[in-house]
Amino acid sequence: MTNQEIQETISKWKEGLEFSEEESEFLNVTVDKEDLREISKKLRDTPELDFDYMFCLTGIDWGEEMGVIYHLESIEKNHCVVVKVKTSDRENPVLDTVSDIWRTAEFHEMEVFDFFGIRFNDHPNMKRLFLPPEWEGYPLRKDYEDEVNMVIK
Repeated sequence: MTNQEIQETISKWKEGLEFSEEESEFLNVTVDKEDLREISKKLRDTPELDFDYMFCLTGIDWGEEMGVIYHLESIEKNHCVVVKVKTSDRENPVLDTVSDIWRTAEFHEMEVFDFFGIRFNDHPNMKRLFLPPEWEGYPLRKDYEDEVNMVIK
């Protein structure tokens, strides 16, 4: 499917989805956090889309908003899509897990929690993955400060 055909299929599911190709070969779609699981399941389960593989999940600090970017691929159909989801709650950023939809998300979500502090509802094992449990703060946030471990040039 072309990006245009993928967009036409997805746009029927929910009004207000934002689409762009943003200097990317992949179609980008931004979904409301309340719609993430429903849209994710449809992306995986719709036969003509068949997005059966999540090959990247990235935490993002956009400044005023926190979020996640998901790169999805259909192995059989050989097409990709990028899904973005945001939350404006920087104090307690929470999104729904997709680890039961794409198993590869389980460790990616733990990494995003570890470095950005975004929690995932219903995640099977939400804990720090790389940093020790006693670590304070989330080092990939734009507002993170750590005078002790700061590298000075």
